Amino acid sequence: MPAASVDDLLRPWWERLEDDLPGLAPFDAHTHVGQNDPDGFRSSAGELTASLAEIDARAAVFPMHEPDGYSAANDRVLLEAEASGGRLVPFCRLDPHAEPVREAERCLAAGARGIKLHPRAERFGLADRDAGGIFALAAERQVPVLVHAGRGIPALGRDALTICERHPGVRLILAHAGISDLGWIWRRLDDHPHLYFDTAWWSAADLLALFALVPPGRILWASDAPYGTPLEAAVMTLRCGLQAGLRPEQAAGVLGGQMERLTSGGEPLALGPPLGTGRMRVDVLLQRVEAFLVVAVNRLLHGEEAAEPLALARLACEVGEEAPQAAVCRSVLALLDRRERLAAQGESGTPQAPGVHLAVIAAAVTRTPDVPLPDCPEPVEVGARSAQL
Repeated sequence: MPAASVDDLLRPWWERLEDDLPGLAPFDAHTHVGQNDPDGFRSSAGELTASLAEIDARAAVFPMHEPDGYSAANDRVLLEAEASGGRLVPFCRLDPHAEPVREAERCLAAGARGIKLHPRAERFGLADRDAGGIFALAAERQVPVLVHAGRGIPALGRDALTICERHPGVRLILAHAGISDLGWIWRRLDDHPHLYFDTAWWSAADLLALFALVPPGRILWASDAPYGTPLEAAVMTLRCGLQAGLRPEQAAGVLGGQMERLTSGGEPLALGPPLGTGRMRVDVLLQRVEAFLVVAVNRLLHGEEAAEPLALARLACEVGEEAPQAAVCRSVLALLDRRERLAAQGESGTPQAPGVHLAVIAAAVTRTPDVPLPDCPEPVEVGARSAQL
């Protein structure tokens, strides 16, 4: 019997969402291919297209970090996208220190539909002079620019707003929910109509804040593959969005409709105001489960052992069969059981511990108790048991 994958084990949670949201056309805003990234992750175009096919998705794709430069890597992405039958939409990745405007013009002429910048990997700031020409060109050509805005960088939000003011036509996407600046930048979106955020991030708390504070038309589903999978990221994004109050047409826009507009040069979809915090609720028993899972996920993402917080999360799920939290806890335990099965298969092939994404979704399930769950794929009890630390 072939080994199970993350997507195999998460499929019931995806199919339950898909049943309630027919007609989705997923378009992933953030995926990579490459073999030379110093962080140890690898992805081929074949692996990416197979992962996207799991949910019949398309994706924007660009090179992973290439320490020796991006010209050859961009050419490879352009060729692989052309051969993908429309599954892959090519972006070019630029190093602002290496004639970026010339490289961007070359790639856009060859069919690239957007630009990727990574301030941490390429060691630059958005306000650097070398980067200015990139945004001017992107505004002129009306192509989106996706910028790393996650961990490992200083705040970049004020520079992002300045770029939007200086180049009003630029469509700037802050990756990873813009976590470097999300605490305040949401207040400035009314006067910066072309600033967007992608959802390539593992924390449900951050994604729930994003959906509460940012208009849904500014939010783009993203997986960050190979760091996540499209199926896992779609479950994460939709559960958080639906908990916040996304309507079906808004969910379709977030999961792909808006990205289709941005990459094709169309007018962006208007999907209404921010959803607000009215549907955000914290259950104290489920909050305990989430707290232990967040500790576990943090360790697993760094390839570390997490037996103790996972065991504590299991114990916290023992709320009783008649408790109102029982269905959520059963789903969490089923996900943790599946994570154990995946971990037992051996190494993950990445610096992450095997099965981390099942723990990520388990934590998200605790924060999205109003979103429908699949029938528990295997019998799980949440009464008092004898789990041991």
